[in-house]
Amino acid sequence: MTSHAITVLGHDRPGIIAETTARLAELGLNLEDSSMTRLRGHFAMTLVCAGDAAAADIESALTGLTADGTLTVTVREVPEEDAAPTGGTPYLLTVHGGDRPGIVSSVVGQVAQVGGNITDLTTRLAGDLYVLVAEIDLPAEVDVVALEGSIAAVATTLGVGATLRRAEADEL
Repeated sequence: MTSHAITVLGHDRPGIIAETTARLAELGLNLEDSSMTRLRGHFAMTLVCAGDAAAADIESALTGLTADGTLTVTVREVPEEDAAPTGGTPYLLTVHGGDRPGIVSSVVGQVAQVGGNITDLTTRLAGDLYVLVAEIDLPAEVDVVALEGSIAAVATTLGVGATLRRAEADEL
């Protein structure tokens, strides 16, 4: 068994997910992890698949997706790894306010300083409103109250609101 990371990027249209996953299934590949989204009319998908197909065979099977020039596909072999237990406590970070450069780097920089790991992050711009939602694993020894304070201070400087709260299992 070999694992491959596959990306599909480009102009969105109906059927991309169905076509991609059907071709992977025809090769006998098992879809293990995936993230798929639409970003301002563009489609972005990352998959990790396992099976006996070679990277060249996967690329060949997905060639039809790129024929019209609106999508780009990459295939890369990745080492087999089990999902390591995080050992952290899950939190949700939300940020909202007027759009401006530096929101993501400034706010998540506070999480990085305490050794927190961002496991998922989504941002959306709706008019002038910028929204960030992140799932975070924080080490058990982190002073969460102090982290909330540092995030609030950065958010105030940026003119946005931010909240950090412990995530319930059904939210992740």
